[in-house]
Amino acid sequence: MSDSFPGETVGSVIAGDAVTGWQDALERQSLARAKAGLTRTLRPRAAGDAVVDLAGNDYLGLAVHPEVVEAAVGALRAYGLGATGSRLVRGSTEAHAALETDLAEWLGFPRALVYSSGFLANLGAIRALAGPGTLLISDRYNHASLIDGCKSSGAEVVVAPHADPAALAALLAAHPGREVVYVTESVFSVDGDLAPLADLHAVTSAHGALMLVDDAHALGVLGPEGAGGVAAAGLSGAPDVVVTATLSKALGGAGGVIAGPEPLARHLIDTGRTFIYDTAPPPSVVAGVGAALRLARRADDRRALLTTRADATVRRLHAAGFTTPAPAAAVLSVPAPGPEAALAWAADCRDRGVAVGCFRPPSTPDGSSRLRLTLNAGIAAEDFERALDVIAECAP
Repeated sequence: MSDSFPGETVGSVIAGDAVTGWQDALERQSLARAKAGLTRTLRPRAAGDAVVDLAGNDYLGLAVHPEVVEAAVGALRAYGLGATGSRLVRGSTEAHAALETDLAEWLGFPRALVYSSGFLANLGAIRALAGPGTLLISDRYNHASLIDGCKSSGAEVVVAPHADPAALAALLAAHPGREVVYVTESVFSVDGDLAPLADLHAVTSAHGALMLVDDAHALGVLGPEGAGGVAAAGLSGAPDVVVTATLSKALGGAGGVIAGPEPLARHLIDTGRTFIYDTAPPPSVVAGVGAALRLARRADDRRALLTTRADATVRRLHAAGFTTPAPAAAVLSVPAPGPEAALAWAADCRDRGVAVGCFRPPSTPDGSSRLRLTLNAGIAAEDFERALDVIAECAP
């Protein structure tokens, strides 16, 4: 887990400066990031723009599905714009309760709790499972939300080699008798590879450790009825497994979820700061996600299309000279020579009507820059083929 990158503040932004110079300190850091090719830019998009989207995470194309939109509109009319409070005050509606019931059944766990974001769900799950006496073992390629959850927990943190059951076994053997939580993603967010969850769980189970799996990029895409990577590995409902996920990817909405045993849910409701003190997700979004979940469970045709498109993308990129590995789900990583080249490549694609992800440090765990392509079953076939041509033709 990288602690800093060029131009990132370590500590206070006014360290070493008078209080009146804090803006100058920020400006120096901004210039350092620009020199390293790490400047980031907000690009607002218009509704219904014609860009072919291989950058967003709407894997099943459900964000604009008529049933999803109508469910959201109905809840908007019924409840108004926002939840108006935290889950424990006035923010829990019948839509929230129904979604939690459906998520628990789909994921195969006794209980599910909905959060306003996947980031907050990960922070809440780690802080509930770990404390000062806990050893957290975190995969080297984990998402920033998992890294921040580990750092904020007060627990001892050890970074494990990526997706390596043998290395995990060695780490656990080196800490006998410790309370241990192993933290991993299922499909990793940058490279799109799938952790060997069954093998990793065999190791954690043998050593009496818990396993926390962020299933964000597998939910809706892998497993029976799209129930995710944990379900695909046969671990649904395992008493020593906790699952988190976001509702903003294959389900096309927003929010997060923690799924696990009933005592964990009770603990989160009573003590979880990211649950207790955060305003609940809007009922309209929750209702829309509920409709998307019902569609996703019977969307085997869309999942099959994603597989077909993943194969086609890998073949096209290989023909263009790129060593892109076959994806486990719908995330593909394409290496770029450096951050500036990645930026230019993404910009050229955008100028030709194709949106692609551009990942640079610190978002990349290995410090290398790449394009990240995220497939979408809702894109028309001719647009998808054109997008692949554009990506190949714009390559540096």
